[in-house]
Amino acid sequence: MFKNFFKNKKVEIDTTISQPLEGEIVPLDVVPDPVFSQKMICDGFAINPTSGTVVSPVDGEVISVFPTKHAVSLKSTDGREILIHVGLETVTLNGEGFTSFVSDGERVKKGQKLLEADLEFIKERVPSIITPVIFTNLTENEKVVIEAEGVKIIK
Repeated sequence: MFKNFFKNKKVEIDTTISQPLEGEIVPLDVVPDPVFSQKMICDGFAINPTSGTVVSPVDGEVISVFPTKHAVSLKSTDGREILIHVGLETVTLNGEGFTSFVSDGERVKKGQKLLEADLEFIKERVPSIITPVIFTNLTENEKVVIEAEGVKIIK
């Protein structure tokens, strides 16, 4: 009797992700870059930032701060891998407009400052400051859903 009850139900994963930048959360499909909008890396969401301060959305560890400081990847204490990529084509700035406050392998707490991005400087030099936030190790049956309460990962 109960065997089929849960068959087609969505299951929420208990992963709490806070917003790494101030701004409006938008779905990846509005990001004007096919690598992100077509989820070629993996699923996630994006932020139209109103502030250039990037903070850790989780407790965890810095996997990598890209040499050009435009992106940082993290691993949460529960194993989620998260890529925060500030703006589009920002790698071409070679670090100009970015300041990093963490280094590879460093332990971080939720809310800790990771990067500072000079949005006005960056905005004048790249196609967009929209910031994709990608969960790079989701399983095949997991996806990211934006709801009124925030971003959730579901199976």
